[in-house]
Amino acid sequence: MIARARPESAATLVCRSVSKTYQTIEGERIHALADIDLAVREGEFVTLVGPSGCGKSTLLRLLAGTLPKTSGDIFIRGVPVVGPRRDIGIVFQTATLLPWRNVLQNTLLPADVQGLDRKTYTDRARGLLRMVGLAGFERKYPFELSGGMQQRVSITRALVHDPAVLLMDEPFGALDALTREQMNLDLQRIWAASGKTVFLITHSISEAVFLADRVIVMSARPGRILAELNVSFPRPRTLDVMGAPEFGRLVTEIRHQLAASGALE
Repeated sequence: MIARARPESAATLVCRSVSKTYQTIEGERIHALADIDLAVREGEFVTLVGPSGCGKSTLLRLLAGTLPKTSGDIFIRGVPVVGPRRDIGIVFQTATLLPWRNVLQNTLLPADVQGLDRKTYTDRARGLLRMVGLAGFERKYPFELSGGMQQRVSITRALVHDPAVLLMDEPFGALDALTREQMNLDLQRIWAASGKTVFLITHSISEAVFLADRVIVMSARPGRILAELNVSFPRPRTLDVMGAPEFGRLVTEIRHQLAASGALE
């Protein structure tokens, strides 16, 4: 059950033949990504899974415009990505909150940097904090929050300026297993409430299947797209779906794709 790239006419995010090559200090050329073709629809939740070192984070940085591509084209809502953009939200593996700013102030950081109307975006920030279950924590500081709560703040910060695309780089990789499961449930709810287009990278095959409308499987370096699999479980999903035979079949199919490419021993 391998899906093909979506028509670009319906896509918010498009990559055409995107490649990235690094040059080391010694002059060695490292081919990180090769010929990435990708289309993500408006409001779609897409996950990308692949082995360590396959270029997942490199691809996310290219999409964010924080790293120049070597070749190919990237578009968000039809506009080429040629550098950092204001219509992208990013969530990293660690929350990276500013310790001297409280929860509300951390959430408002993109609005402050972009010079957006303070009152309008303060109201929006408070609404987002309610949505992620942090109402009443607006004046707390990062050291007063659990890891999961800090990551919820990082999600509100990424959403506060109403981005076209939310990019997520292993957002729950630093959390313990139980907190990670809860954050998967929370993220599903936040995505449904916000209606955002989400592109999330992960090492966890089960997490990729649980969250996604579509899972993209990437090969070992140089990273190439091996397969795209549709995930048709109804939403909202509970953790019980992980015990369904079709869930196990999808996880097994992804493992086989990785093994066939040499990404798994």
